[in-house]
Amino acid sequence: MTVLTLPSAEPVSSGEFQIPDLGRIGRVERRHETLRELLAHSSFDGLLLTDPANLAWLTAGSRLQLHGQGEQQPAVFLTPEARLLVCTSSESGQLFDREINGLGFQLKERPWEEPRHVLLDDLTRGRRVACDHERPGCGDVARELLAIRGTLDEDDAAALRTVGAETAQAVEATCRTFERGQSEAEIAGQLTHRLLRHGLQPTRIQVLADAQGHRYRHWSFGPDPVERSLVLSVTARRDGLHASCGRTVTFGEPSQTIRDAHQVACLVQATGLYFTRPGLSAEDVWPKVARIYEKFGAADEWREAPQAAVTGYAPREYEFTPRAGFRLHEGMAVHWHPSVRTAMVGDTMVCRQGRVEVVTAGDHWPQLPVVVKGTTLPRPGILVRDEATEWAVG
Repeated sequence: MTVLTLPSAEPVSSGEFQIPDLGRIGRVERRHETLRELLAHSSFDGLLLTDPANLAWLTAGSRLQLHGQGEQQPAVFLTPEARLLVCTSSESGQLFDREINGLGFQLKERPWEEPRHVLLDDLTRGRRVACDHERPGCGDVARELLAIRGTLDEDDAAALRTVGAETAQAVEATCRTFERGQSEAEIAGQLTHRLLRHGLQPTRIQVLADAQGHRYRHWSFGPDPVERSLVLSVTARRDGLHASCGRTVTFGEPSQTIRDAHQVACLVQATGLYFTRPGLSAEDVWPKVARIYEKFGAADEWREAPQAAVTGYAPREYEFTPRAGFRLHEGMAVHWHPSVRTAMVGDTMVCRQGRVEVVTAGDHWPQLPVVVKGTTLPRPGILVRDEATEWAVG
């Protein structure tokens, strides 16, 4: 038998080490302090976090989910004095070098073949522990954590502006350049390529060819070719934060049916954007949105699909419904995405007092001005491309 001896691994170059981000270090320390207060108020000894949204929030946007689900995923066990990252031996090097370098985490490592709960049981045994999910013997504080992370601080808002702008640019560039006759799946691939080039991870893509949305409001994409019109929508994530954007394009002038439906959708969206104000509840905003549907002869359209959601470290933190009980706060991010028959519009905003801040406004896109209570809110119109555009071959 031939014996093969592998050479020792070469050390990584100094260029592969990440320089600690002092801003992120400060944000993580402040968030740990917030959780210390939560533990003290509830008389818990420690906090176990497994929800990806909570992990991203605590680490100020680190990507801890490298592969797998459930037992394969990392967790964080936090006490007033320390924060411990629980992960496998196959992931610890990458996570500590690339994702949480210098952020003050300690390592609790397990063999990749050992179930995660074995180490978690050891960490929590004999302690009064809170958790962000249902776990025997632990106190469930998921709602409290959602209330904390659901309002973005100014650092988060600044990061979301960049994510939103680049997401809108990717959607609009795809709408301008795809070829007539290409399939929904091909267009989804083009959009994905643009997003990934800028470090944006698509979490949901909708490519609705030729009134597909009228049939299926939650359609993703398939083999159908785009011949006359397209609605393109995406939710993308970077640094743990999600931004969503939707645009419409037609080959040749849109039909009156498409134009009318798009206009109503924009009126609904503008109304939602305007009344998303700190201090109001979702129940305060909802009747104003429903009234627009009713006024323009589409009273039941809102029943066909969700209208809006608070977003942030999870794609959907709170859903806007007629009886939603949450209240809006300064800094909340909201994705308004009403749909009317063949039309759907989508943009992400940050809730502000006295102004509307849309983070997915985009550049050089046709605008449809909508006036709400004397305030003009330009909404994305329909991009009309040359009807004579050549068909894609193959």
